[in-house]
Amino acid sequence: MKIITYPTHKKIQIIMYATSLAFILIGARLFYLQINLTHHLTTRSKNNFTQLETIQSPRGNILDRNGNLLATNRPVTRVYWQPTGNRRLNTEQIDTLTTLENILDVNITHNESLFHAIKRAERYRKQVIIAQDIAFEHLSKIAEQLPNNQNLIITSHFERYYPHGSLASHVLGYLGQVGINRFGRMGLEKLFEDQLKGKEGSVLKVINSVGRNVAQTPLKQALAGEDIQTTLNVSLQRICEQIFPESHSGTCILMDPIDGSILSLVSRPNFDPSIFLKRIPHEEWQNLVAQKPFLNRAFGAAYPPGSIFKLITVCAALENGIIESDEQITCKGFDVFGRRKYWCNRRYGHGELSIAQAVAQSCNILFFEIGKQIDIDTLAEYAHKFGLGTKTNIIFPEQQGLVPTREWKEEVKGERWWPGETLSVAIGQSFLLATPIQIARMIASIFTGYLVTPRLLLSEPVQKVALEIEPTTRAFLKKSMKSVVTQGTGRRVNTIKDIEIYAKTSTAQTSAIQKRSLGTKYREHGCFVAYFRYKDLQPLTIVILAEHAGTAQVATTIAKNFLIKYKKLMDSYPHKRIVT
Repeated sequence: MKIITYPTHKKIQIIMYATSLAFILIGARLFYLQINLTHHLTTRSKNNFTQLETIQSPRGNILDRNGNLLATNRPVTRVYWQPTGNRRLNTEQIDTLTTLENILDVNITHNESLFHAIKRAERYRKQVIIAQDIAFEHLSKIAEQLPNNQNLIITSHFERYYPHGSLASHVLGYLGQVGINRFGRMGLEKLFEDQLKGKEGSVLKVINSVGRNVAQTPLKQALAGEDIQTTLNVSLQRICEQIFPESHSGTCILMDPIDGSILSLVSRPNFDPSIFLKRIPHEEWQNLVAQKPFLNRAFGAAYPPGSIFKLITVCAALENGIIESDEQITCKGFDVFGRRKYWCNRRYGHGELSIAQAVAQSCNILFFEIGKQIDIDTLAEYAHKFGLGTKTNIIFPEQQGLVPTREWKEEVKGERWWPGETLSVAIGQSFLLATPIQIARMIASIFTGYLVTPRLLLSEPVQKVALEIEPTTRAFLKKSMKSVVTQGTGRRVNTIKDIEIYAKTSTAQTSAIQKRSLGTKYREHGCFVAYFRYKDLQPLTIVILAEHAGTAQVATTIAKNFLIKYKKLMDSYPHKRIVT
């Protein structure tokens, strides 16, 4: 075999070229690392011993009108296991965990998933939460029995806290979470997210090789969120929550008719906002959703107004000369129109009644007779005067309700308006729908002479629109509502001393009467509305609606229980008015 050899100077040249090429490549690589990747490598290097941590700002408080806390923050303390870089736990670390078990009364070494997570954390140098929401007593014992333990890190942060549980939950709302950030998902927590959340801060931490913090430098100060003061009165809210039966869905609104302040609002079923601060098991969530607790029935649900609408019907009839306030009618239990019988709520009849007595007894015959003579668009005009079919402009999302007209039916249903349908509207049925907050505003306007915008924040301005109804007509409506509690369907609430009250009850059909026997969901809604005053205190308006109660008796009983507790509460503050 022939061996090729190179002259010595050729070998030297090859070595020099190779060496030069190597130096060029090394130089290029160093240039690339030192110049092109300077920022990237410097950042990675800093990240090995520094951490930029976001400081969550304390969320603003939500207060009632007297400064009582409805939603606030509380400190929550957590205990973390801080690994020291060992591949496995040593005897000293096992003893530390055993001591923690005795202090916290939790299972650590015998909790397979937690113990395994701690062992993995020791190998991969990742912190693990051992316990959270530690009581001060336990925290003191840890400081005493495990002082300066290198494997334990104790941190504190603020968590949303609702001191009254489910009280006013539909007004307050709740928080949702994405990552470490919480934000409002409903109610005031959502509507005023920007004001409540404040501004986040930041701190630069220096950590050692096992991840323990050795120094920190504040970079940006966290700013707490703004407080929000509502018009609610926590004492009255608590009463309304107590008197509304858990077994019934519905709503209760207590409003100041003068300035529109909502002093109490209950919507059933309700929920505890605190449950959303932690993960909810799937089964528990499904059970919760099935109850439909997130619907604010005061603003977000519309119902047939039933007999409450009779106040509008008689108002329209008086102002259009269809009836006179001193007339008498005869109720035989039914009326006839178009070869069909329209029944009174008392099948055997009321006999001879004045107009005011007909309203007090909720006699349908008077309103059927009005329905024969009045135009549906005239009824709709007066309904709009009282604020039905129009949003109240409260800060919460709300339904508009529905006041049918001849034009509406042609556009939506593609049919003409039938005269017999006006008879149903005259007693508050047919296509009519109104929200409870609209009804509260309507009742208040009869006594104040104006429609007031409901308010939930003390900072909101008072807004009023004149009620375009004659004073004599309003006086007759007041007289009729007084008759309801003295000789009509609301007599049971007129037994409480020193309370002056004007009311109206309603039983609103939700389906054909023949379906009542098929189940609760086919029964009528029961409603009670009133304007009342205790002694020389300011007057209040109350609306109580019990879904599918069958009669107004449930709502009337709730109202009586409220008035009893309300009087007792007012008497317990003899030298000051807590409703201001």
